[in-house]
Amino acid sequence: MTTPPRHQAPGRRRFLKMAGAALASGLAGPALATLPAGADGERILRLHNTHTGEQSNVTYWADGAYQQDGLAELGRLLRDHRSNEVGAMHTGLLDLLYLLSASLETQERIQVISGYRSPATNAMLHKTSSGVAARSLHMDGLAMDIRVPGRKLADVRRAAIALGGGGVGYYPASDFVHVDIGRVRTW
Repeated sequence: MTTPPRHQAPGRRRFLKMAGAALASGLAGPALATLPAGADGERILRLHNTHTGEQSNVTYWADGAYQQDGLAELGRLLRDHRSNEVGAMHTGLLDLLYLLSASLETQERIQVISGYRSPATNAMLHKTSSGVAARSLHMDGLAMDIRVPGRKLADVRRAAIALGGGGVGYYPASDFVHVDIGRVRTW
């Protein structure tokens, strides 16, 4: 007796498979714009800045393109909370967060501990903490420190590693996972 072939659901699973392949091949930013969006044709990030208390559901990609208003709103939300400086966040990082939310199957807001970091803030943090790189990717809008309500930190880490989109740092004592779109590595 043969078992009938197992069929995958065409939506989310196909999307994640294509996205994972694109990330694994080193594609970021505009190249990820060719990936399918959610069921509504948009990419929405649900974020909560833990330092400012600001929350937002931001459509940053729709109608086949990145939305400048959405990108500007994300820049403000993810600003350096110490200096209030706004830095542009790389679209590849935003796509990675979008894919991470989808892979964790959550509609919860991602809690952002650190998004953009000004050079002055980074220098100050580097002097006081061995865990802060002198040339942090946060300064270029390529990294974020996050946690996801309702998901174990270890599960967020595993999901981020599985996407293969860049670096993943695990900081259970500080209750966050670092994700970036630099070279693939873990610590």
